[in-house]
Amino acid sequence: MELEALRDANFKLVDDALTDWSTLVGSLAEMKKDAEDNLHQGANKADWAGVNAKVSKEFIGKTAGEFADAHTQAKTIYKILNDTVGELKDYHQQLLDALEGGRKKNLTVIGFEGGFTVTTNAPPEARGKMDQDNKADITALRDRIQGILNKATESDESAKTVLQAIADQSSLGFSDANYTDRDSAVEAVKKAEELAALAKKNPDDLSVKDFDKLNAGLKKYAGDELFAERFATALGPKGILEFWTGISDPQRGNWDLGRERLEKFDDLQRSLGMTLATATQSDSTAMGTWKHTVIDIGDKPLYGDRGGPMGFQVMSNLMRTGDYDDGFLRDYGTKLMETERKLTGNGEHRNPMWSVSGASSWLNRIGEDSGTDPLTGYLKGLSNSPDAATDFFNQQYVSKDDPDNPFERETGEDGKKGKASLSNFQYLFEERDWPQESNLKGNDLHTGQNNLALALEAATTGHPAGELPSADTPPHNAQQAKLMESLVSSVAGSPERLTDHGYMSDSIGQITSEYLPDLNRAMSDEERGSDDWKDIEKLYPVAGTEAKLSHTDVTKLLFTVGQNPEGYAAIEVGQKDYMGRLMDYHLNPDLPSDRQVSDNYQLLAERIAGRSGEVSGTLGLGAQEFIGKEASDKDKGFEQAIAQRKNMISGVVGTAVGVGTSFIATPWVGALAGGGAGTATSVILEELFQDAEGKAKADAQVTGGQYWQQGLVRGMDVTQLAVRESAERYHTIDASDAASAAGEACRQGYINARAILEGQSPGSITEYS
Repeated sequence: MELEALRDANFKLVDDALTDWSTLVGSLAEMKKDAEDNLHQGANKADWAGVNAKVSKEFIGKTAGEFADAHTQAKTIYKILNDTVGELKDYHQQLLDALEGGRKKNLTVIGFEGGFTVTTNAPPEARGKMDQDNKADITALRDRIQGILNKATESDESAKTVLQAIADQSSLGFSDANYTDRDSAVEAVKKAEELAALAKKNPDDLSVKDFDKLNAGLKKYAGDELFAERFATALGPKGILEFWTGISDPQRGNWDLGRERLEKFDDLQRSLGMTLATATQSDSTAMGTWKHTVIDIGDKPLYGDRGGPMGFQVMSNLMRTGDYDDGFLRDYGTKLMETERKLTGNGEHRNPMWSVSGASSWLNRIGEDSGTDPLTGYLKGLSNSPDAATDFFNQQYVSKDDPDNPFERETGEDGKKGKASLSNFQYLFEERDWPQESNLKGNDLHTGQNNLALALEAATTGHPAGELPSADTPPHNAQQAKLMESLVSSVAGSPERLTDHGYMSDSIGQITSEYLPDLNRAMSDEERGSDDWKDIEKLYPVAGTEAKLSHTDVTKLLFTVGQNPEGYAAIEVGQKDYMGRLMDYHLNPDLPSDRQVSDNYQLLAERIAGRSGEVSGTLGLGAQEFIGKEASDKDKGFEQAIAQRKNMISGVVGTAVGVGTSFIATPWVGALAGGGAGTATSVILEELFQDAEGKAKADAQVTGGQYWQQGLVRGMDVTQLAVRESAERYHTIDASDAASAAGEACRQGYINARAILEGQSPGSITEYS
């Protein structure tokens, strides 16, 4: 800051700019509210169909979010400018006061480019005597002015730094970086540089105090956009990888950390991963270079000629936490699978480079697996990023035209085999020879395949794994539906892909529960495109792209997933939920005529009940298979899993079924947009949960056949309750008669499930007398 610039500063223009920013913040606040209350909420409640269901609703939601981000960014910029201008005005006045004080002591301050001088303005004949007396005053004034200019410069430069950093966060749209004042933004940047410098130290030289400082700082600032970008770019791609390897590798020899902070390594890994995830959302030039470099060095040994783990092996373990940028994940996955092909001969053999050996670094501290296989961590990262996951699984892994393609599939009904193109999904789910690993007790670990299931959950549903769909979850798109079709076909073709890996069934069950309209359509056996199929489309509305499935494959899937308590519970609760919503929807006389299947409400109730019964009956056969002939407590696991769904769906729009994604969002169904209070769904779910809680606590042991029979009784009871609730609400049919008939339809559908399954022979069925 030059002396003249601060001394002669005219703050009127900047005051006018501040006033304009203040007005803008207020205007954006109103626009943000309008966008949320009218655009966003209105879109969630609107009756979307066709392309609008897949495009418009999601676009409006993102646009409303941009208004919120614009308001946040404008408010942050205003606060930074306001703080800075206030300080500069104060420094301006301090400078004027200093100059006036010097004038009273016959001192003159002369500015020039790059500095200033302080001299006495006494007459020449008096200077000899006065110089000695005024020397202290001259020095004091010089130091005072320099101090003011230094502070003004720091204020001005720090504001420029954080404002530029905020602007760099997003090349399109607005950043959601939110700071209450300039100092907090400046502090975030300074802290990032401080911690990055600490992380650059030789890991062997890091003290326990250093570790604690890094751990606490990363935990505190992991979600701070400015901090994350500055930390990642200051440490650099290779610096990040060397830092984590040096910390986590027991062969590095930092005995103090290993002895005193080993139990905190997982915390550091989580915070470091979340920090990097936040950083990848930045569009700054430096961060763009960072992402490119991380991918470029992924297939190279970390220490060059001295070996070490590959870059992918280190970085993938840091992807287990946080929401990484979709574009970065896509590019990373493409290069990762390219490396997988090189190291496995296109998947023909196991990859020894990514298997645990005596020289392996222990790169993962979250859970029990070592982290040697980079796909394990990468797939966990995909489970938090649905769009990237969908794209990744649909990408081609190997082409049928590749001369080195080792995979063959049946090419026609004659049973002949030929080379086949495989997607990433098919390779990972059906063909990959996963590295073997065990825990300290000698039990096999399957973390990679479990993370595969989680990533598939995100990829097919459109929301992060472990969550339930919300009103903002868009309808299933063509890529998601295509992946679902591949998943169902794969499980139906070889049920052991799931029964031999039961730990994947909870995710597959959740996926299935969000495609129940598609499954119910498939189980109708109506020919697509026929007049009867048009009724099926109305009976089971789908807002987005339908997954086109076969009845045979759906039955095999339900039977297979039904052999796992969590998978069984996800679909069973989901189907009961869905059945209640269908009753609420189709028994409503105010449903528009173009959506009505028939005015024979009794028949509609029976059709819905029968199909729901078949779904539950097929699941029940899977549970029967799992429990077996001998009486045991195995049934308790199924009942406990059902009861636990109550906590999962509490207060969530859409409960167990993806209302916004797989049902049709319409104002005629009160449960769709506002929860389910007073609807058939809320009543039957409460009944279902109470029944499950009671059976889970019961002392009696049951056989698989007895459990299947209990499911039949429960299904009939719940169905009758759903019909009574809807009939009494709309008065379209006699509640008592309709409930009785629907209960019988449910019973028949439940029993039919056995005959259908046995006729298709998807696997062994235990016979019961």
